[in-house]
Amino acid sequence: MTQQLQARWTYWRRRLLHSLLHERMPHENLAGRVAMLAAVGTVAMPLYYLLWHYFFPQAYENLTLRLTGVGICVAGLFARRFSARWLSRYLLFALSYILPFFFTFMFVMNHASSIWSESLLIGLVVLFHFETKLACRAYLIGTCAACLAVILQGEGGFLLQREVLQQLPVHWFTIAALSVVKVGSKVLERERLAGLAAGLGSVAHELRTPLTSVEANVRGMRRLLPQLAGLVDDMPPLQEALTRIQFEVRHMQHMIDLFLMSASAVNRNLQPSQALSMLAMVSSVLKRYPFTGNSQRGSVKVDVRADFQFAGQDELCVVILLNLLRNALKAIQRAGKGRVRIVIDGARPVPRLLFIDTGCGIAKNRLPLIFERFYSYPVHNGSGIGLALCQQIVTAWQARIRCVSREHAYAIFILEFPQPMPARFQSSFPAR
Repeated sequence: MTQQLQARWTYWRRRLLHSLLHERMPHENLAGRVAMLAAVGTVAMPLYYLLWHYFFPQAYENLTLRLTGVGICVAGLFARRFSARWLSRYLLFALSYILPFFFTFMFVMNHASSIWSESLLIGLVVLFHFETKLACRAYLIGTCAACLAVILQGEGGFLLQREVLQQLPVHWFTIAALSVVKVGSKVLERERLAGLAAGLGSVAHELRTPLTSVEANVRGMRRLLPQLAGLVDDMPPLQEALTRIQFEVRHMQHMIDLFLMSASAVNRNLQPSQALSMLAMVSSVLKRYPFTGNSQRGSVKVDVRADFQFAGQDELCVVILLNLLRNALKAIQRAGKGRVRIVIDGARPVPRLLFIDTGCGIAKNRLPLIFERFYSYPVHNGSGIGLALCQQIVTAWQARIRCVSREHAYAIFILEFPQPMPARFQSSFPAR
């Protein structure tokens, strides 16, 4: 019994630590969130200076610190233009300065007044709505810098006063509670994904057995047809029907392979481990995809402007490309028109892959939702994990995926890959 409890505790402890330290938010979502908070900070910093300096005067105010904060927030208004690397650096600096540093410094310099006690607590709540690892680093950096600044101002003795120290348990409880709530939502989402993946896997395996039996029976009937040649008048239609059955069976088996690959990708390590050629990956996917016929295969064209290499995993890359190709073909099927064009453009400073379909397009109000988990459009059109999984994989590779679309006209999925490739992968390919 003791060993069972210990094993269960170890399991949940690892899940907790993994959830806390490996949270990730897609670049686009994070950049939008930062820009919105920067807009709030740009307005709030000068507004509250007026409130606390003229209308409800406080013991201490510092215009220089507030103007510095406004400058940092103004830079954050352009967060969507930052690369993932520069956004993470900006975010650490901005969060460290504005939330723990500024609020802690003003809290101590105002001798732990009630207004600044509440303001500091609100600042911590906002801070720990970000990734826990980032928030902890910003909290430590900002708080230590604030304490040092207070000492330089000659108020260091107040740091050890009861009014300051009694706030620490409240702050730490708030941080712990917010972290646990975030972990709970992450765990629920992962359990839902794992359950969906297991369900897809089970259904796929259950379907494979009868499909294999159908294909075996078709092969048997084909062997019997020569013996029936003199007894049956309409042999060509029968041959055609058997060919169609065999094709549909193989198509379903390929789709099952696609479902199984997507299901297994949900729970695997997404970090890049190989150097891959984009042209080779696209060619491989086109060979593997279960096209319904020559007409559908002919609707897909590949435009190679320049091949390029990127860091990733071949199986996960296949999952991404198969999902994008399947979505594009479904779009032209729903529209009853259109073609699919795949553009490999490695000649640009930022190499990219384009999936362009001239099918039904995506409505403007639905475009921001397409990368959310469990969102599908039209309703019941798939599980809603395909594009979300694609974005999760691409983000893990330090790349980016976005969509530009016009309803009833076209949809363009753009995948941009970082250059240069990490040094550990470059030896796999000759220099371009």
